[in-house]
Amino acid sequence: MVIKVAIAGPRGRMGREAVTTIINNTEFLLVAVLDSKKEEAFLGDHIPIFTSLNDLIYETEPDVLVDLTVPSAVYEHTMIALDNGVRPVIGTTGFTDLQLEDIRNKVAEKNVGCIIAPNFSVGAVLMMKFAQMAAKYLPQIEIIEMHHDQKVDAPSGTAIKTAQMINEVRSPAKQGHPSEEETIAGARGADISGMHIHSVRLPGLVAHQQVLLGGEGQLLTLRHDSFNRGSFMSGIELSVKEIMKRDTLIYGLEDIIL
Repeated sequence: MVIKVAIAGPRGRMGREAVTTIINNTEFLLVAVLDSKKEEAFLGDHIPIFTSLNDLIYETEPDVLVDLTVPSAVYEHTMIALDNGVRPVIGTTGFTDLQLEDIRNKVAEKNVGCIIAPNFSVGAVLMMKFAQMAAKYLPQIEIIEMHHDQKVDAPSGTAIKTAQMINEVRSPAKQGHPSEEETIAGARGADISGMHIHSVRLPGLVAHQQVLLGGEGQLLTLRHDSFNRGSFMSGIELSVKEIMKRDTLIYGLEDIIL
């Protein structure tokens, strides 16, 4: 069975890479793309471009929507897709807790699977899982995430997901000196249950993260680097195939590769 795929956000750097990946995979058929602007009728020779997701779904009937847009648009896209029985594979981060709960409820109502992946890189998912394993023994942790300067959300979804996974095995605890005081606001970064997350945004970066786990006389550093967006494509392919078998919300690829 060939899986019919639509892509939202085909002009972005991730979107362009995903278009090529889906086209080159014989198990998939790219039936349409969703773009905020329609400067031409077709992408390439024959792939129609839509500015309305409802119209796209009505006219091309995709099985899966791969959404690589922005936080301000992705929630609406996800809800429209689920309402129409299309399975979303979401690579955009920035959902609020309330939006995630709405999506979870809609998935249950429609019995249609959905994957939200803070990171599609298999290596990054392994880094998060290894950090969770190590946190049982080294619970003093700080996270440094580094991304290109066009990323609109901070901390990254990968960093937040890493902290959430660590919190499953680590009790909330304030780190650092009990009387610690920031002389410049924000110097210690974001605080999640006592862990600190530091966000770096610079041109030349793609997606990078370090998890630092400190103990008496020792430091364990787990690091993952994505040097180009091709590193995310195997995760997108896996997600498109896997979501056709699922009828629940999957948040993070660790639930399907580990």
